[in-house]
Amino acid sequence: MTSPILSLRGIQKSFGPVEVLKRVDFDAYSGQVTALVGDNGAGKSTLIKCMSGIYGIDAGEYFFEGEKIQISGPRDATSLGIEIVYQDLALCDNLDIVQNMFLGREIINRGTLSEETMETLARKTLDGLSVRTVKSIRQLVSSLSGGQRQTVAIARAVLWNSKVVILDEPTAALGVAQTEQVLNLVRRLADKGLAVILISHNLRDVFQVADNIAALYLGQMAAQVKTREVTDSQIIQLITTGMHSKKSEA
Repeated sequence: MTSPILSLRGIQKSFGPVEVLKRVDFDAYSGQVTALVGDNGAGKSTLIKCMSGIYGIDAGEYFFEGEKIQISGPRDATSLGIEIVYQDLALCDNLDIVQNMFLGREIINRGTLSEETMETLARKTLDGLSVRTVKSIRQLVSSLSGGQRQTVAIARAVLWNSKVVILDEPTAALGVAQTEQVLNLVRRLADKGLAVILISHNLRDVFQVADNIAALYLGQMAAQVKTREVTDSQIIQLITTGMHSKKSEA
């Protein structure tokens, strides 16, 4: 395994008297999917918000591409190439695919929107991800299925030369066919060399696409393991008890 592109060491985060993250270590690797799992309240959302600069860390070290850095806000993370796709997707139903992909980052030429350039880049990004389910990049988002919406949100995240993409429950509330479509896209992101961090409660999805699994338990990293070296029962044990048994005992 190569060196991690993103590495956290001893991360601590509290809200008032409540200690949410307790000396958490975490690694994400280029070209690999790292699943972040844990029960409700384990600290998953807080950890990814620390990664993306939304929350400042109270203590610990943040390394990116081997260098120790300081993240003061979301702009710092974005400038490094870290993008996050939240569960609510943050898409505007009344805008089309191109407008959503460039929302807040519109390309302007001589005071006017460069529609042709944005269309070209949007189409190139979707084609590069082998997206075939979208009929027109000028479709309103309101006309898209759940899987297509998730695809647009992910494509928007990788449009900006991303290096790390964080996906928060990308298959939640999707049907079987749409889930398969999104998981295939997640795998393609890693195959293109991006580091993908996948937050999911669905262990079937995790074992289908993840190279590594990091399990949080009550704000602590119970273990970060290679997927091929563990069983689903072992991961359930990590999630529910924080304990890691040997494979032969699983």
